[in-house]
Amino acid sequence: METRLENEINHGKYLAEKGAGEIWNWETPAGKERWRRRVNMLTSHILPAMNVLELGCGTGYFTKELVKTGAQITAIDISDDLLSIAKQTVQSSCVEFRIENAYNMSFPDMCFDSVVGSSVLHHLEIDEALSECYRVLKPGGSVYFTEPNMLNPQIALQKNVPCLKKKLGDSPDETAFFSWKLKHSLMRHGYTNIIIIPFDWLHPSIPISLIQFVNSIGQFMERTPILKEFAGSLYIRGLKPLPVNRT
Repeated sequence: METRLENEINHGKYLAEKGAGEIWNWETPAGKERWRRRVNMLTSHILPAMNVLELGCGTGYFTKELVKTGAQITAIDISDDLLSIAKQTVQSSCVEFRIENAYNMSFPDMCFDSVVGSSVLHHLEIDEALSECYRVLKPGGSVYFTEPNMLNPQIALQKNVPCLKKKLGDSPDETAFFSWKLKHSLMRHGYTNIIIIPFDWLHPSIPISLIQFVNSIGQFMERTPILKEFAGSLYIRGLKPLPVNRT
């Protein structure tokens, strides 16, 4: 686990130097379209009165969107290099940036209404991260994540072939998820009302003239049994149940 954390800290230095948005493929026209959809998925449940934890905020790319909800945001990352960029990029009284270890956070139990993250869990030891998120969630609180889908052929190659991982800017340990294994992990740590939906057939390299066409095909594929399981990403939701009233 310590080696993995060290690798992620070093990866943060790499992202800070090379430009995280470019490496994460959010800057192309198709990448921006994918990003808008992802932001809506991860923020539509957030209300201004909520206290929200952003797990793995990186350079603040997603934090900028969370600020728009009006909620109080605590954004954490293990990389000081990425947090330095985030603090310069997002300046709002609604946000507190902190260096934190996702496996051992300094927050008290049951202090957040929701924990959210864009493409962060696949950088972490999943069981340790889910357990710690559960601890800091209030009863009735929710987790919302989007993560790469291991059933997608390109994702499977990128996450499992070392030379491709390096070429495409991945950290050495990052992976992707099979939906059924991830669901079992969430259940094992106490989450309920779990929903995991494969989505996203729009590749960031698609030219702007073809985005609408590819999106229409993608929407059809996302509704097609079996075929939908091979989409590029997973949308993940879960709840921490309220205490059972035994009186």
